[in-house]
Amino acid sequence: MEAALGLGVGAIVLIVALIIVAALLFGGLRTSIFFTVRTQENVIVERFGKFKKVARPGLNTKAPFIETTTKPISLRVQQLGVDIESKTKDNVFVNVPVAVQYVVGEDSVVEAYYRLANPEEQIRSYVFDTVRSALSSLTLDSAFESKDDIAYNVEQRLSQSMAAYGFRIVNTLVTDISPDSRVRDSMNSINAAQRDRVAAQSLAEADKIKRVTQAEADAEAMRLHGEGVAAQRKAIADGIAVQYERLSEVGISDSAEQLLMMTQYFDAMQEVSRSGRSNVLFMPSNPGGMGEMMGEIRNTLFSAQANDRGIEGAEEDARRSADAETRRARQAAQQEQRAQERVAQHASRRQGTAENTGGAMSQADNLANRAQQWVQNQRGVPPQPPHQP
Repeated sequence: MEAALGLGVGAIVLIVALIIVAALLFGGLRTSIFFTVRTQENVIVERFGKFKKVARPGLNTKAPFIETTTKPISLRVQQLGVDIESKTKDNVFVNVPVAVQYVVGEDSVVEAYYRLANPEEQIRSYVFDTVRSALSSLTLDSAFESKDDIAYNVEQRLSQSMAAYGFRIVNTLVTDISPDSRVRDSMNSINAAQRDRVAAQSLAEADKIKRVTQAEADAEAMRLHGEGVAAQRKAIADGIAVQYERLSEVGISDSAEQLLMMTQYFDAMQEVSRSGRSNVLFMPSNPGGMGEMMGEIRNTLFSAQANDRGIEGAEEDARRSADAETRRARQAAQQEQRAQERVAQHASRRQGTAENTGGAMSQADNLANRAQQWVQNQRGVPPQPPHQP
């Protein structure tokens, strides 16, 4: 009985001992002897709050109850986003998001853990100060153009400042420069207006080139047309001269010009009827109209002949016409004088009888009026109304 009781006590002691050993080996961070560290992480072991060592990735040991471990310190590249609102040189408020990529050096774990209580706030403060200092000397347009320069300045200042604390700045990115929506709309309007102006200038230049080219083409066409018309007229003149010579050779010298003019007239009428927009050509159909048309053609030909003869021929024709008119006037005056003499003789014969005086005078007046009317008809003067006593 006692043996069984001793055996049970021994088993209980063994179990308690195993529990204690397990607690010491695999218990909490404070009570455990062994602990593991993940890859790309470090753990600091402290003894009564004082730095003891840096535990690297893998299985590590520490003294239970008197040594403790800190939270794992990541050795991976981390990114911190900072949104900065600042004012440019031309008094435009912009929002600048900056992304800072940093990493804790493997040899600087102790400095990174103990020297900075809040490294993210420290990095944020440096980014704010650097970006605002850079934007205060730049206009909005130059800020867009100098975005890479701003990022480089932030990276250089952070690298110099954070290196003493065990942090290495990998890269700094200014992802955007975003002004107010109204400012963006104004900038878009300005850019659109500038592009419209450039487009209008390009269109005007193209239209100018087109118009100049068209004008040059028209000028060349008119020059060639003029040369063609001149050559055509020369050929026509040469043909007319040849025809005139041939007509003169066969004895048609007096009416040769009239024949050529008639030929040219009918050729022109044929060309008008063929090349005109209308297919109908109106010409006089009655004999009187045809006679008038032929008379106009003849008068035109006569006028042309008179012009060709010169001033001397015209003066000679005028002199002949004046002589003929003078002869007609003399003949009319002589006839009028003879008529008056006959009237006077007839009147003297009938003065003897007083009772027949009225009838004689009436007959004499009638005879005188008839004579005067005949003279006026010969002169071309319109007849006068009869004399009322």
